[in-house]
Amino acid sequence: MSVPGQPAPAGATEVGAATPPTAGARGDDARVATRERLALLWRSKSFIAGSIIVGFWVLCAIFGELVVPEDPLASNPINDLLAPSADHWFGTDKLGRDVFSRVITGARDILIVAPLAAVLATVLGTALGLVTGYFRGAVDDVLSRIIEALLALPVIIMGLLVTVALGPSKTTLILTIGILFAPIISRTVRAAVLTERELEYVAAARLRNERTPYILFGEILPNVTGPIIVEFTVRLGYAIFVAAGLSFLGFGIQPPAPDWGLQVAESYGVISGGFWWPVLFPSLAIASLVIGVNLIADGVASAFER
Repeated sequence: MSVPGQPAPAGATEVGAATPPTAGARGDDARVATRERLALLWRSKSFIAGSIIVGFWVLCAIFGELVVPEDPLASNPINDLLAPSADHWFGTDKLGRDVFSRVITGARDILIVAPLAAVLATVLGTALGLVTGYFRGAVDDVLSRIIEALLALPVIIMGLLVTVALGPSKTTLILTIGILFAPIISRTVRAAVLTERELEYVAAARLRNERTPYILFGEILPNVTGPIIVEFTVRLGYAIFVAAGLSFLGFGIQPPAPDWGLQVAESYGVISGGFWWPVLFPSLAIASLVIGVNLIADGVASAFER
């Protein structure tokens, strides 16, 4: 303890003086928070149920071709539009292809396109949100007006325009959905960054003369990962719908791929004749995958809100 009026010995601190938190302490807090969120997730019934549903379709996408009874691309006009039976669990379509085999293997296309599109949208949207949230004034005004203009256009209509211009393919589908969803994610990230940029740790980084990219990606980004993860899971569900919708309209994945949206498009015309099974089962597959992703999103949102 130092005598009043005299300097304290080297290495000593005044009684009652606040010691700034170290990087290690912040790291420990982050690890504790991560463990708590993981514990909340594994106690979330919606997250577990969604993981089971999505996990099933992921397994189908990876191993589907090894377990299906027939080649999903092989047509047999003699057996066209057979009703569900022991030989064909989900029946056959108008080309005699086994619907069960096509539904199981069709998970691969949607689980390649939708997650990659959601990742692209998250990366672009996060970068855009960091910039618009951190820089105020002209940068924020110009970029925000562009984002609002993009958000005013229906996603499906914009997707149709882009795919017509570039030609339908998986790559075009991924780029289209990713770019269209990026402005939506950027608004969520921007709102989080507007709060973070006013906190003391950002001011301290500025006083240390840290470079702007480090402040954005090294300081602010780790503190807004919660909203970003939630946005990713939510947009993944929307990406599945948009990918299936564009395929249904003929501007997504092309024949003869067993894509779910494409299967519905190829067979919806025979529903009026009482042949419901070629449309029902791929539609249920789309709905179940979206429900599974939304259940996961609900669990993740609950974990990060606490």
